[in-house]
Amino acid sequence: MRIINLIVVHCSATRGDCTLSPEDLDRLHRRRGFNGTGYHYYICKDGTVHLTRPIERIGAHVKGFNSNSVGICYEGGLDSNHKPSDTRTLPQKASLVALLRELKQMFPNVLVVGHHDLNPMKECPCFDAVTEYRGL
Repeated sequence: MRIINLIVVHCSATRGDCTLSPEDLDRLHRRRGFNGTGYHYYICKDGTVHLTRPIERIGAHVKGFNSNSVGICYEGGLDSNHKPSDTRTLPQKASLVALLRELKQMFPNVLVVGHHDLNPMKECPCFDAVTEYRGL
């Protein structure tokens, strides 16, 4: 098993009023040259959690940090005007917390951050993951 010391939360950078299925996400990532979805988990608006890449496989979600991290992406992140916005639904928020708790049991010393915490040029995930998940 890889050494995991980071969980990086992302958004799909899609409007909250649009749908991006796990299959659509996979196609988008393949068009960008990845060998499948770069995130390990994808959370749809209804709260369904999809394993999109085995944890044992290095992700392709945050340059310079992929080898020691797990990537989680939620569907959304843009408002109706294509501006960065926390569009998480209540089911997404609940599923994200449950998944983070599960991963923290597997990797007790892991740090939960947002993509923008590792790359300030990004707005993703459009909320402060460090503050929100500090107490987990």
